[in-house]
Amino acid sequence: MIATAFALGALVVGSIFRLKRPYAEKLMPYESGNPPVGEPRQRFSVKFYIIAMLFVVFDVEAVFLYPWAIVFDKIGLYAFIEMVIFIVILFVGYIYAWKKEAFVWD
Repeated sequence: MIATAFALGALVVGSIFRLKRPYAEKLMPYESGNPPVGEPRQRFSVKFYIIAMLFVVFDVEAVFLYPWAIVFDKIGLYAFIEMVIFIVILFVGYIYAWKKEAFVWD
């Protein structure tokens, strides 16, 4: 309750005391200091989403390798074979994405 009260209090105090001087540049969307180009609601290519999903899939699968590497000496041959199969499946997915030219950015 204290944390919630502090957060809400900070928001209320900030909204009361902050300066409110909107102007055109301040109301523009921020794009790393570059002037905005095009419409804000433009459509992205499907390839953008495919690359993003592939990044998430490969990143999450790589996270599974860390615990396995820490206990590698205690898990035995069965777990080693299991991880080799996992890495082979990951590699096959990578090759499939490469052959489908999912990594080519136009």
